[in-house]
Amino acid sequence: MGVSAKEYVEKVIEKVKAKNPGEKEFVQAVEEVLTSLTPFIAENPQYIQQNILERIVEPERQIIFRVPWEDDNGNIQVNRGFRVEFNGVIGPYKGGLRFHPSVALDSMKFLAFEQTFKNSLTGLPIGGGKGGSDFNSTDKSDREIKRFCESFMTELYRHIGPDKDVPAGDIGVSGREIGYLFGHYRRIKGAYENGVLTGKNQNYGGSKIRPEATGYGVTYFIQEMLKDMGESIEGKTVAISGYGNVAWGAAKKMAELGAKVVTISGSKGYVYDPDGIKGKKVDYMLEVRGNKDVSLKDFAEKFNLEYFEGKKPWERKVDIVVPCAIQNEILLEDAQKIVKNGVKIVCEGANMPCSAEAIELFEKHGIGFGAAKAANAGGVAVSALEMSQNSLRYQWSEEEVDSKLHDIMKDIYKKSKEMSVQYNVSLAKGANIAGFKKVADTMLMQGNY
Repeated sequence: MGVSAKEYVEKVIEKVKAKNPGEKEFVQAVEEVLTSLTPFIAENPQYIQQNILERIVEPERQIIFRVPWEDDNGNIQVNRGFRVEFNGVIGPYKGGLRFHPSVALDSMKFLAFEQTFKNSLTGLPIGGGKGGSDFNSTDKSDREIKRFCESFMTELYRHIGPDKDVPAGDIGVSGREIGYLFGHYRRIKGAYENGVLTGKNQNYGGSKIRPEATGYGVTYFIQEMLKDMGESIEGKTVAISGYGNVAWGAAKKMAELGAKVVTISGSKGYVYDPDGIKGKKVDYMLEVRGNKDVSLKDFAEKFNLEYFEGKKPWERKVDIVVPCAIQNEILLEDAQKIVKNGVKIVCEGANMPCSAEAIELFEKHGIGFGAAKAANAGGVAVSALEMSQNSLRYQWSEEEVDSKLHDIMKDIYKKSKEMSVQYNVSLAKGANIAGFKKVADTMLMQGNY
């Protein structure tokens, strides 16, 4: 008698824990995805026979390199660079670059693993990857950032390409950094391969609405969740965390659709706006994000709003919660407040912002939960659309890109919902099954070992 699906999943998880000691985030992501696949694996024994899970949790390539750069005082500093090319069976590796002190191999592996299934869900031909450095740009001059980016690309360039691996921006990597990275890549390669990076300025091949795309996509996903509840997004109150691209895009689109975003936050506290963050307030989020001398406290003072030092926005009574900052920002105690406040939907804008215990509590209390790999796929979807435009040497209008993004997010929701109904699991688990199926089937078709 062969091994059961449950036994097989547990065996693979134990192997992952043994082979990746101390990598808590990667193990957390693997455990969350694999356990959710159990009912699907049970009905499809070919995945057990071909040992697909043990193959799919192992990155195809992990690249670690040093990044020496000169500061403004003439001293040589050294950071560590990473690129994890996790799975490329459905297209070039695709995923962001993150410059942040927290960057380590663990976080890059977890993000690249998640990216693999997220990219699969978009229906576009892109594999999964992630990279970055433990470089902290917040206290660096523009010249220092430029020198760091050039040093980083001096090593990274040999591992990437329009048909090989296409990085984008992420935390700490905005249009400025992408510009410095691409400029140095072009000089090294002696060719204008602008499809090698996405999130570019529109002057040299960037797509319209790319900065807003993740936030727009989350909003469209929430719309589909509400439709299934027989409700509209208009008039709903929303608590958002963060104030970067994702939070900004979500606040912008939600205000446009008639919802009221009442919070944005940083690592040290949050702003509360009972009238809703819209218009000039949304525009000023760009100033807070782009100017290191402007803080959320300044945002609150400018618009005569309350700022709550040392607190999270999850204490607010709202209809919808959208964490847009960083992984594991909603823990069990935060989830308990969210449940107590009668929230209808929690939808992840960031990557894995909710702990497993928090998600379990939401599902136990019947709160609609949109998982990151489905809900926040709008950013990578428009990145892939940017790659298409670069290949065509053409630029679509804002309306065309937004329409394509809307269709992609509706399709992601539909696929996730169909799998959740077919296997009698949550929407988040349905997304895992849908994303996994395409990658796993393609691996078997290509005979990947």
